[in-house]
Amino acid sequence: MAIIHIRDLNARAIIGIHPWERANKQDVLINITIEYDGTKASQSDRVKDALDYAALANKAVKIVERSRCYLLEKLASQVLKGIMADKRINRAVVRLDKPQALPQAKSVSYELSAQR
Repeated sequence: MAIIHIRDLNARAIIGIHPWERANKQDVLINITIEYDGTKASQSDRVKDALDYAALANKAVKIVERSRCYLLEKLASQVLKGIMADKRINRAVVRLDKPQALPQAKSVSYELSAQR
């Protein structure tokens, strides 16, 4: 099993329940862990046999940037659904960090996973 980690993708989104959060985009950090069978790619050294992690990262950023969600839970489920749309992925973990959520904390994060 191969594991790909995409760490700290930065996106800006409308996310939150407070009036100022509904009016202003905030930073959201996207972290994704993907498990898939990378045997073919590791033997062939051909891009067509590997997962296109740049495309998956771009998809996640687009989902977040289009967000009008109130909750990180909902947004994480949308990102996870988008990632799991690739049938070659056996398992994925999505963690979203919201740095401005609490003034006393570096960030608040929510993590969600799925597997086939």
